[in-house]
Amino acid sequence: MSEVPPELPESVFGSAVPPVSRTGGSTAAFSELDLALVDALQAAPRAPWTRIGRALGVNPTTAARRFERLRAEGLAWVTAYDAAKTATVAYVEVRCRPRAFDRVSAAVTALPWVFSVDETAGDFDLFLSVAAPDLPSLGRAVHTGIGGLRGVRSTRTRLGMTLYGEGRDWRMRAMNPAERAGLGEPGAVARPRTYSTHLHARPAPGDQALVTALGADGRLGYGELGALTGMSEHTARRRLQRLIRDGDITLRCDLAHPLAGLSTMVIYRTSVPHALLERTGNALARLEQVRMCVSVSGPYNLLVLVWLHGLGAVDPFEAQLAERFPALEVRDRTVALHSPKRMSWLLDEHGRATGRVGLGLPGL
Repeated sequence: MSEVPPELPESVFGSAVPPVSRTGGSTAAFSELDLALVDALQAAPRAPWTRIGRALGVNPTTAARRFERLRAEGLAWVTAYDAAKTATVAYVEVRCRPRAFDRVSAAVTALPWVFSVDETAGDFDLFLSVAAPDLPSLGRAVHTGIGGLRGVRSTRTRLGMTLYGEGRDWRMRAMNPAERAGLGEPGAVARPRTYSTHLHARPAPGDQALVTALGADGRLGYGELGALTGMSEHTARRRLQRLIRDGDITLRCDLAHPLAGLSTMVIYRTSVPHALLERTGNALARLEQVRMCVSVSGPYNLLVLVWLHGLGAVDPFEAQLAERFPALEVRDRTVALHSPKRMSWLLDEHGRATGRVGLGLPGL
């Protein structure tokens, strides 16, 4: 497991985390072993280094050191957050006034309940992923907290309904079949998860403290978790295993995707007949290019986000969509220029993690 970070964020509803130390330059990239290591941690974010090393055919110490280097350079990181069922989630398209773009982007990136920010080239300027405890607070947060910012021209909100696949389900696919079998983990199978319309109950303080600590470093050992949260190692282990078993926590390994050859992110707004929605959403979530697939409110009922190997891969991907999903209509495609924030982590122009804003919910 990783070393204890210099400090624990005050709360999941609280303050920013100091920047991660980075030593790599803009030319930093991944080796094939690095990508396989990331792939293994995507499948098993908290697996012991002995199991990771055995699957990849390397010494456990080597695997641990290589990941620590990736983490120190902001190239890869393991994080955690509350499961989809615990929050109301929406996707907000923001149009900015001339010369106000940088100011608005910086302002929304600093908001703890705006967990992802993408700067785009299309008929809107910013694409935001936001969370709230319920529908009324979501409306207030978007209309006042975002729409009220100086320089915002307009907002449009799509309520997230069923999540067919997200970042925790996506895989780098760098391990070969033998390595994946050696990891002893089942293949990635995205399962639909329904977002909540209201917060049924506040998480227990101890559970939330564990989620907060793991948000900053998802591979913290049980002893480290206990020390950071004021629990015994046994209690930390028991509570975390319960959170995982009950599906109340999401763990995932992320990476600087532009430096891994996935330089182009495209956001698709699509429509599919309602009778085919679940089947199409599940099938789309299994495509290797699809990073996120979610049904949403509004006239276009399926939102799809993909990572591609350059703009030249857009047409072949859309040809694949047309062939495999003839009932699916692509209503709009928007290319992301830069993602300054992903699931609370602050990213530089190369996609490397430079710090973190603790996740929070408005009105709590």
